Amino acid sequence: MKLELNIPTELKEIKLLQYQKFLEIAKNNPESEFLQQKMVQLFCGIDLKDVATIRYNTVKDISESLSALFSKEHKFIPHFKMGGVEFGFIPNLEEITFGEYTDLDTYIIDWNSMHKAMAVLYRPITKKGVSNTYEIEKYNGSITYSDVMKHAPLDVVLGAVVFFYNLGNELLNATLNYLENNKEIASILNKHNLENVGDGIQVSMLSVKESLENLMPQQNFRFINV
Repeated sequence: MKLELNIPTELKEIKLLQYQKFLEIAKNNPESEFLQQKMVQLFCGIDLKDVATIRYNTVKDISESLSALFSKEHKFIPHFKMGGVEFGFIPNLEEITFGEYTDLDTYIIDWNSMHKAMAVLYRPITKKGVSNTYEIEKYNGSITYSDVMKHAPLDVVLGAVVFFYNLGNELLNATLNYLENNKEIASILNKHNLENVGDGIQVSMLSVKESLENLMPQQNFRFINV
């Protein structure tokens, strides 16, 4: 029986769950032929034993074409449809609730919990307004949609990660520039023996930035050329 392959040509054809499984394998098998096989297995949806029947050069070409998808620019996607439901990104981050913030802060720094972070960021749209405005379902904990978000298209997920990476960079730079340029604030801090507060803010912001940076390199994969 002839083997049929559905090779993704866009990241939206790959689910977050598939990517999470792939990253777990990539941790212990970087740049290996086995990783090439697992990429074809997971992203093309076939059994590993069937991958073994494909010509080596074909597996290599498929894995390289799949890897190339991750090198493209990842654009922020504010809303998307999945399972007949339209999900929208939190409309206004300045109005984020304490529960949303603490859950997002916990989940977004690790790919293993990214489906939970996505369940915080994206929820069903309940009402649409003018000029592409909309309202989303009230947050009742990430457990409500975390399993659903395992099937979220990867272009949406990576777009959200890049969005927060860039946001973290902007916030860090703004904070450091503010502390550097406002001598009055520094004077007040020193007067109240709070000279370490500024350093503490910088350390905290750098920690967030580093956590997001740990997610970024995993978007690109290199394989052995034979």
